Amino acid sequence: MAPLLLPSSPIHSFPATPKLSFRSKPRPIIRAAAGLEVDSFTKKSGYLFQLSAFEAESLLDYSPSRIAAIYRRKPLILLRRLIQVGTTFGKWFGVRYIDNLMERSDQMFKVRAAELRKILVELGPAYIKIAQAVSSRPDLIPPSYLDELSLLQDRITPFSTEVALDTIEKELGLRIDELFSEISPKPVAAASLGQVYQARLRRSGQVVAVKVQRPGVQAAISLDILILRFLAGVVKKAGKFNTDLQAVIDEWASSLFREMDYRKEADNGLKFRRLYGGLKDVFVPNINMEHTTRRVLVMEWVEGQKLSEVKDLYLVEVGVYCSFNQLLENGFYHADPHPGNLFRTFDGKLAYIDFGMMGEFKQEFREGFIEACLHLVNRDFDALSKDFVTLGLLPPTAEKEAVTKALTGVFQDAVAKGVRNISFGDLLGNLGTTMYKFKFQIPSYFSLVIRSLAVLEGIAISSDPNYKVLGSTYPWIAKKVLTDSSPQLKSSLQALLYKDGAFRIDRLESLLTESLRARTEKALVKIQREEANSRVVFKEILYFTLTEKGSFVREILIEEFAKGLDALGLATLDSLTSVATTRIPFTGSSVSFMSKEDMINLRTFHHLMFLLAGLESNKKSFEEVNGIGNPNNNQSAYLEESSLLSYQPALVSEILAVLSIIPELPPELQQQLLRLPADLARRLISRASARTIQRIFL
Repeated sequence: MAPLLLPSSPIHSFPATPKLSFRSKPRPIIRAAAGLEVDSFTKKSGYLFQLSAFEAESLLDYSPSRIAAIYRRKPLILLRRLIQVGTTFGKWFGVRYIDNLMERSDQMFKVRAAELRKILVELGPAYIKIAQAVSSRPDLIPPSYLDELSLLQDRITPFSTEVALDTIEKELGLRIDELFSEISPKPVAAASLGQVYQARLRRSGQVVAVKVQRPGVQAAISLDILILRFLAGVVKKAGKFNTDLQAVIDEWASSLFREMDYRKEADNGLKFRRLYGGLKDVFVPNINMEHTTRRVLVMEWVEGQKLSEVKDLYLVEVGVYCSFNQLLENGFYHADPHPGNLFRTFDGKLAYIDFGMMGEFKQEFREGFIEACLHLVNRDFDALSKDFVTLGLLPPTAEKEAVTKALTGVFQDAVAKGVRNISFGDLLGNLGTTMYKFKFQIPSYFSLVIRSLAVLEGIAISSDPNYKVLGSTYPWIAKKVLTDSSPQLKSSLQALLYKDGAFRIDRLESLLTESLRARTEKALVKIQREEANSRVVFKEILYFTLTEKGSFVREILIEEFAKGLDALGLATLDSLTSVATTRIPFTGSSVSFMSKEDMINLRTFHHLMFLLAGLESNKKSFEEVNGIGNPNNNQSAYLEESSLLSYQPALVSEILAVLSIIPELPPELQQQLLRLPADLARRLISRASARTIQRIFL
């Protein structure tokens, strides 16, 4: 029995409910109608398809040497391709130049944009892939060009359905009517490497997407990469680039070759589903491995619309969270998240539908990237220059002081506006001159990571021009730094919070505050609360520090509380001694028991108390009025101790209010809390004993 034919679905989105008014037409009719179809890529570049079966099999994996060996035996095809590419682009740039001379550039803008899209389609997948990456940056590309290039994501002229059905039968070894009970007569979407049909499996009745590879893509991409690789070598030498441009192309080409093997894409899809399919409001379709080969892929059908068309900021946040998990938690990430690959399902979830181009982010680089973000946000440019060496962006021989000074000049203004206003695109743009001066390199792995983040920010900008992907990612970075068990990240947190032995309470406060924003609830996306209720803040901080994940931060806080209480005791003793000497005649001036370190510890203790009590506004006025925080103030200890007394009623009242949260904690956390006073007392006794011994013997 011949398969029924599903009516062709709109190319711009998957329909919510496929119409079931099927027309039963035998396949020979399809052959007759489709046999006349010739897409522009095949028409203009079909001569590239002439590879023998042996040559095609040798190019299953990317190998520059094998590609070069093949085309050394085909010099005429290589020459013809060079002439085609050169004359095609040369003609287009020539016309653009004439437009400028005749002062008609504005009038011809849309026309030239459409011509450029047509040229890219004719030249084939390699050029289309480059354009797809560019088309995801509305902040960099003029609107007319953006509109045209965005059509390259899934609206490329499809190749012959006759050829597609033949490919399916050859790859799967069965007739179409044995595989499917229904199939669309035309593709519902066509992209650079293949096109998609909607079908229903005969055996299970499941509606599926059937992706079929475009003929000739392997040969065309191989030759174009060979040409691009040669040009990259010439440009690097002529322009004295520091980055190994050929290595960058090799990384991209390797990913592209993996994308052309649908079996690898299927494996990627299954792994992606296992790692991220369980995230809140993330949907990853299942892959039908039984009907998947190197050139045909069958997967679960997804109904929805492009994320870029619905302007759903909540799902953008979900995408940021999912990208954080991909890049910084598991290191397995989607390296091609252009708008054609991200959908909003009709039940409000973010769906990923293409798993051909994936990347691996090694553990040491993930941790280096996190450290770089921390140091950038906290304006520690000296540490940032070292991070760039760790990431492979700077050679170890680079002059660190000069680099630090240059990075300060580049990033100072960008980060001065706050982490939530840092633009990823601006950072990259500002870094250009410095990269050239200090021989920055772009490691091959890093190019895909940067592209992934830049594309994500580009999609978000189309919904909100003020969106900053780094500002949305940083809360997850802060949370990871505070909770991760990695020795390297613990060491980084320690270095971030302490300088010359002094505790930087403001940095801990910033990390805690940002980490509380690390969530994806819709209410928090729709209504951004500038300040949380003190009770809520204290509950979340308390809950976090009492859990196993917060153990490292808990140890730091207990140690600082011990130092602070010890210093408060000494300040109180100083105060009592001072009062006594003023009332007893003929006594000299009192001697302070406090060292400079004790004064710093006392200030930190007061800051901690105000932070936990949610009295940030009062803390600021408290410090300004009393001169607290001035290290040159010799009476700082006395002022802090006496001034705190005036604020004590409000402070105690707030602390008692938030302490009422304790009964709301789970029993195991309440038990953990009850053990803290004993630990705190032990540390106080230890400090007092050490100080007494030191004063006796020194």
